[in-house]
Amino acid sequence: MSAENLLHTHLFGPADGPEVLALHGLTGHGRRWRNLAETHLPHVRFVAPDLRGHGRSPWTPPWSFEAHVADLTAVLDAYTTGPVTVVGHSFGGALALHLAAAVPDRVRALVLLDPAIGLPAERMLEIADLTLRHPDYTDEAEARAEKVYGDWSEVAPELLDEEIAEHLVELDSGRVNWRLCVPALVASWGELAREPVLPPAGLPTILVQAGKVQPPYTTPAFRRALAERLGDALTTLEFDCDHMIEQARPAETAELLARTV
Repeated sequence: MSAENLLHTHLFGPADGPEVLALHGLTGHGRRWRNLAETHLPHVRFVAPDLRGHGRSPWTPPWSFEAHVADLTAVLDAYTTGPVTVVGHSFGGALALHLAAAVPDRVRALVLLDPAIGLPAERMLEIADLTLRHPDYTDEAEARAEKVYGDWSEVAPELLDEEIAEHLVELDSGRVNWRLCVPALVASWGELAREPVLPPAGLPTILVQAGKVQPPYTTPAFRRALAERLGDALTTLEFDCDHMIEQARPAETAELLARTV
């Protein structure tokens, strides 16, 4: 992959630290991992790309799981020296599973934070349609309110301020939106309706479900399939929080990651 097509990647921690590939969810960006990395795991090398269609990475298609895996393999080639722990939130959790299945020799462990995978097609159609009909916001106040009264209700205010400063941009229309490609977002909701992909048998995996998310992004059917595949290699936990686990519960998330590096 040429340098101009490589994902824009945020790097935190010492170059010789244990390596973690950190994958954000839909509408996100790699800099979301800064607080977890710098405050809670400063000895760890975080490699945190903006996924294709998000942030400062290329926005061009394709936006399939296979295209994301190719992007991430190039990131691993460019920034890592050996097998890594992959931590993924929401869509990033689904992508972590696809990466582990595609290049198992590059992944030493998975930490899946409320992964969204194998979701009902009707639900994904509804969310994709809402995205098309309401793709942006009147102003910063509306964008902030959506987060405060939604998934970010338990996130520290200074982290929300940082999110808005980094990721909210003014559009040509005068409205605002997160720094993302709306067609890529719509396509990604469709990807989440695909059949789940399971990691290699025996791969150490920690699955954390956000207990306040209803209906859950992590379905009972997927949890059963994961348990059957991994057996004793799987640790399953539930945090009493909303969807933004690594933002709302950074200390607890850091403790789990520390087990894998």
